[in-house]
Amino acid sequence: MTRTSEVQTADRPRPAPAAPGAAASPLIRIEHVHKQFQNGTVAVRDMSLDIGEGQFVSFLGPSGCGKSTALRMIAGLLSVSAGRITVDGHAPGEGDSSQNVGFVFQDATLMPWTTVFDNVYLPLRLAGVSVEAARPRIGEALSMVGLASFADAYPRELSGGMKMRVSIARAMVTRPRLLLMDEPFAALDEMTRAKLNDDVLRLWQEFGLTVIFVTHSVYESVYLSNRVVVMAARPGRVVADIPITAPYPRRQDLRNSAAYSESCAVVSEALKATLGDVDGHE
Repeated sequence: MTRTSEVQTADRPRPAPAAPGAAASPLIRIEHVHKQFQNGTVAVRDMSLDIGEGQFVSFLGPSGCGKSTALRMIAGLLSVSAGRITVDGHAPGEGDSSQNVGFVFQDATLMPWTTVFDNVYLPLRLAGVSVEAARPRIGEALSMVGLASFADAYPRELSGGMKMRVSIARAMVTRPRLLLMDEPFAALDEMTRAKLNDDVLRLWQEFGLTVIFVTHSVYESVYLSNRVVVMAARPGRVVADIPITAPYPRRQDLRNSAAYSESCAVVSEALKATLGDVDGHE
């Protein structure tokens, strides 16, 4: 899914990805945000966080800690109950085309009755872009994810990893500035997941994206991110914001390094500390 106030029709300069620990302009600002659902469940309480442009940030935490809720509030798919979120100075979903946001869900959420081409075309079609005008953009997005030759295929003809690639292409077809990913690889085998991790890093670096990636995996969060934000169990709140200083580009041999193991241990300890930290009063 892609949320956009206006679909871009021209290329624009891309900022270089922020180096770990480097100062970056706050593209996203979350200030004392609280989310309570109608049934009384408090999903997020007093969450505050700044995310700089060009950063790759993972939200990590136990099930029910509000990671996905926070992501949906940043996208404008859910409203906040209290507090404030801004994306480039505007409320989510408002502002000009520089705020374009791509969203990749845990399930590929493809329309099974239509082709890969039409699935990727969907956000442009909803924005009123003609199919002929969209055709080059769709081809470009499919090429980004290695599926240029599958435009006429149907979802039933694709593997799970290929379906997720189509979902990423659909999120990228509007050339977003911010890419939000909600556990997109959780259902995939380890080999496919590792390959898609590398593909996402390539897209992040090539297009100067800001990425927020929700995951349950310590190892995935450390491999991908320059910051891992650990959230406590419900109600969700930030309990640790851990910089990951391994240089980019990252390769599979990083997973065998002492630095990677040490970072995973630090993140694991922060995550372990949240498991008994549950507020039962919501």
